[in-house]
Amino acid sequence: MRGFSELDLGPVESLGVSVVSQPGATLLSLTADALGGRPQGIPADWRAHIRANAPSDSIDVLSPLFAPDHSGVPYCLTPDTTARSVPDIATYLEQVADLSPDVLLDDLTSDFDGAVPPQWRPVVDHPRHWIASYVRVLEAVWTAFAPIWQRADPLLKRETERVGTAVVGGTLDVLLAGINSRYRFEGTSLYVPDVDPEKFSLNGRRLLLIPVISGSSASIFSFEQPDVAWIGYPMPGMGLLWESRKPPAAGDPLTLIVGEMRALILRRVGRPATMGEIASVLNCSASTATYHCGQLEMAGLIVRERHGRHVRLRRTDRGDSLIDILT
Repeated sequence: MRGFSELDLGPVESLGVSVVSQPGATLLSLTADALGGRPQGIPADWRAHIRANAPSDSIDVLSPLFAPDHSGVPYCLTPDTTARSVPDIATYLEQVADLSPDVLLDDLTSDFDGAVPPQWRPVVDHPRHWIASYVRVLEAVWTAFAPIWQRADPLLKRETERVGTAVVGGTLDVLLAGINSRYRFEGTSLYVPDVDPEKFSLNGRRLLLIPVISGSSASIFSFEQPDVAWIGYPMPGMGLLWESRKPPAAGDPLTLIVGEMRALILRRVGRPATMGEIASVLNCSASTATYHCGQLEMAGLIVRERHGRHVRLRRTDRGDSLIDILT
């Protein structure tokens, strides 16, 4: 049964955070969705395109990584997020191709406390052959996807600006609360869905935010590195890339922080409004409006109040302050 791993960030106001453009995280997310049976929200036509261009044995090669009971990528196969300059995909794949089989086997032994699960047995028996097959699969996935990544630079720059604005404006907790619809942010902890749930503490390490250009529910992370913890999350606005359109120019600061829909909600509830009125403003379903309002309520920016038979929403003092700062 899937649960949630917890990362205790400590006081958010003193959190060290950086945005990192790491194509390797996107590659792993694409691979997990298209070939590993781990949905990340990739559009169906692109999922089909990646599968059609992948080697015929891809699913067999990847099966140890995405087994139902023991899902995870050994540390030695993950992208290096601590380098002073993030390597491109070609360099990352060269590093994996040159990986010593002994390093891979040591990581597997450490990850599973010496009891390596059966699905990893073919890798243990023939590590060099498996590494070469794994790199071959990743190369095919990236070749199929590369046109999307090549158009991503404006969105990556915009996301860096969005996070920087949140840090400077003291609204990083608001940003973290809405970073991924699959995550929860409560108190000082971020909860992420995980097949093997564990509890981690940042303990003064730097938090790296890695925008992932794969799908709307992308989730990939590593909390065990000694110097940093990193989270891969859906790049806001990535649908524009899939649809081969140019990304829009950066909007107002409030939209950069909370997103377009939640910015519209915050501005509308300067005076009390019903959920139906909000859904009308957003031109969306009641369930979508309820979801976005729930996220804003969790962040302490709006509150529900009963007026007779009706429930209305209005901004809190914190919500008013955010509007004042960013207007």
